[in-house]
Amino acid sequence: MFVTPAYAQSPFGGGGGEILMSILPFLLIFVIMYFLIIRPQRTQMKKREEMLKNVRRGDQVITGGGVIGKVTKVIDDAELELEIADGVKVRLIRSLIADVRVKGEPAKE
Repeated sequence: MFVTPAYAQSPFGGGGGEILMSILPFLLIFVIMYFLIIRPQRTQMKKREEMLKNVRRGDQVITGGGVIGKVTKVIDDAELELEIADGVKVRLIRSLIADVRVKGEPAKE
């Protein structure tokens, strides 16, 4: 019934350290997730944006559907003209490019 001296001396009711210890695992999990998941994904997105921005005429590209073709014309920032066979040209949205193989570069193994 009576208040113990330990609780009477604490302005926060004596539970300040317990709250910190209960929040600490969540903070630790967030920091680990940031360094293992979020940060590498951001760097990968920056590399992809740089790759798509540097596509030029004459580059050999692979589309998201697996079609391999040669860039014949850069129409604007969003579209390219791609030659997928002799005399067959298609317009492609730049964001659908999966990989860029520059002319003269050997295939990745």
